[in-house]
Amino acid sequence: MKVVEVENFVDPSFSADLIGWQKVHGRHTLPWQNTRDAYLVWLSEIMLQQTQVSAVLGYYARFLERFPTLRDLAAAPVEDVMAQWSGLGYYTRARNLHKCAQRVVAEYDGVFPSDPLLLAELPGIGRSTAAAIAAFSSGRRAAIMDGNVKRVFARVFGIDTYPGEKKTEEAMWRRAEALLPEEGIEAYTQGLMDMGATLCTRSSPSCERCPMQPRCVAFNTGRTKDLPVRKPKKAVPEKHAVMLLLVDGDQVLLEQRPPSGIWGGLLSLPELDGHVAAEDDEVEPVDQDTLKLAVSKFGEMENCERLSTVTHVFTHYKLHIAPYRITLSRRLTLAAESGHVWLNAADVANAALPAPVKKLLLELLGNRNAAQQRMF
Repeated sequence: MKVVEVENFVDPSFSADLIGWQKVHGRHTLPWQNTRDAYLVWLSEIMLQQTQVSAVLGYYARFLERFPTLRDLAAAPVEDVMAQWSGLGYYTRARNLHKCAQRVVAEYDGVFPSDPLLLAELPGIGRSTAAAIAAFSSGRRAAIMDGNVKRVFARVFGIDTYPGEKKTEEAMWRRAEALLPEEGIEAYTQGLMDMGATLCTRSSPSCERCPMQPRCVAFNTGRTKDLPVRKPKKAVPEKHAVMLLLVDGDQVLLEQRPPSGIWGGLLSLPELDGHVAAEDDEVEPVDQDTLKLAVSKFGEMENCERLSTVTHVFTHYKLHIAPYRITLSRRLTLAAESGHVWLNAADVANAALPAPVKKLLLELLGNRNAAQQRMF
């Protein structure tokens, strides 16, 4: 008869040690802590997805100043939400944030459900985020599994396969469920986050201060630098984009990007052919006739200047932007449904623009102020 080996991940001492450490050495003064307000917890968890605490703090405060309640957020135009999110990146989060607020108002009368399974059905909330929201706002016993947790588990338990691999991730989830404490779920959940963020960091872990050091397989076998196993490297694809910086007096032309995809829902500079695959960072120059034709629906081109290439790195490709600064001798009236708008120079800083586009425009604004008190 074949014997089936059963995984035994239960270890009450792990959670006890972690809770004890968190209560003394963990983080306790972050603005979204010490509250059961699900709106505040949810907002922080969404902002903290793939983003460090230091980058989130300012956005979190400004966002709450503009949208102090869930109903304020749900009632706001999505353009306002995108503007407040501008620069934080991963803009799908902002669109889903707005959709989620509207769903909670419509389906739950503005009160987030406490059940992680129901939370996970809402836009932008996955299994791990749902568990964190439920734990912090309702004290529900649910397991999280983000990058910090994977790193802690990989080192402490000596998991020597890539955490992004399906079988490894599934095993980590089973371990996470088995390790949940019967009490103190808030301190335990926060402890996992704190340990990964402050002690068990990616490049320079503070093993000498870690309460898990005696049981840590990576530390005791000299494999801290090797675990977790890194994702197999792939070449980062290169793409090109030609952007038109059309200027008329103190205004610049912007277009509304589609609601999905890169920079979805944001304003940006008009592009000739979108993001085109390329082999290197050299963007081929565009001839004058092509530029005149592209500009003709907005007005008559007077002057054109190729600006320096700007490179922006996404998670899955590198984009090389070739901006062309174009002044018009005559501007045509835009149709209401064209998806384009002329924006005043003074409004650029607060507009819902992709980070590289906003940076480019603000740099040109700075040059204007230093040189000749003109926009560009």
